[in-house]
Amino acid sequence: MTDSDAPGRRHDDGGVPDDDGDAPNEPDPTGATEPTVEDLIEDLETLEGVVDDTDERRKVREAMRTARTLSPPRSSVFGKVVRGFDRGDIAEAFLGSVLFGVPMLVEGGTTEVGAYLAANPAYLVGTAVVTVLLVVGIIYVADFQDVRVHRPILGVVPRRLVGVLGVAALTAVLGLTAWGRVDWADPAVTLGSVLVAAVPMAVGAALGDLLPG
Repeated sequence: MTDSDAPGRRHDDGGVPDDDGDAPNEPDPTGATEPTVEDLIEDLETLEGVVDDTDERRKVREAMRTARTLSPPRSSVFGKVVRGFDRGDIAEAFLGSVLFGVPMLVEGGTTEVGAYLAANPAYLVGTAVVTVLLVVGIIYVADFQDVRVHRPILGVVPRRLVGVLGVAALTAVLGLTAWGRVDWADPAVTLGSVLVAAVPMAVGAALGDLLPG
């Protein structure tokens, strides 16, 4: 048996050949990973922030749009990639808010619970926190859509989260005021009532924004 026929004999580079004589499969010593479409989009977003020329910035944005169409969605219920928060999203969120919130505008219990929250600030804050967590869960955890955070406010706060909560809060204020369900002479009770109405409205706004796709 010659050296070339010896099983498992190591090559000079330290690798072990396969049984069929092919070169050994060794891991990349640098540990580098293949660049993804997401890496490209992040680089383009960085480039967009430093480009001064309007025409060049437009070309960068076009390249970003093209790259986003190539980005594969995560496994989600509807399998779409969702970014940003534009007028169409605001309209969808408003529609969801109205559908879920109309019962809160006509129920007398809304004002009663609002008065209770006004008398118990800890519960008022807790209700607000729960509302935010519900919206975060629907948008970013439940995977109804593959939602990507794009250009967060102050680099931290997602625009979609602020938009959905803002639409719900504004709908609650306008609806309760227009239908005479709150008395602004008592701002504490009014705040509590708005918060109570905003809970289902925020859920409806989040679902309305995502489900139509």
